[in-house]
Amino acid sequence: MFSGEWTPPCGSCCTKKYATLVQIPWRVFCKKGCTADGDTWDECIGKCTEICYKDPVLEDRQWSAYIDRSPGEDSYSLECFNACVSGCGFRFDIPVEKVEEIKPDRPSKPPPPEIKRATSSDSTKRGEDVPCTSA
Repeated sequence: MFSGEWTPPCGSCCTKKYATLVQIPWRVFCKKGCTADGDTWDECIGKCTEICYKDPVLEDRQWSAYIDRSPGEDSYSLECFNACVSGCGFRFDIPVEKVEEIKPDRPSKPPPPEIKRATSSDSTKRGEDVPCTSA
């Protein structure tokens, strides 16, 4: 096996933090934070936002910014962002407490529209209008 000098220290920290099999996607995003463009902590966080969230897909349609880059659960983009920011923290030697305070600078998704259902009294009225077909 290779000695420790062959692996970048930031990537090794990501591998240790996201060691389990189910955490492999987050390990990848952590390592993207390690290698993100930008020479400062703030620039690195900005790159994490670009990696994990999309800008508005349709020009002049801000609502299209709610489409997340990570498919699946709504939490995936947030987990991607947190993993990437962890990589930035490892890269710039930022204390874990400060890294955990960072939240994405994204608007929250609007709540799903309410579905109006007919009340039970309306359905009984409709039932009375149906003629009986029994013998």
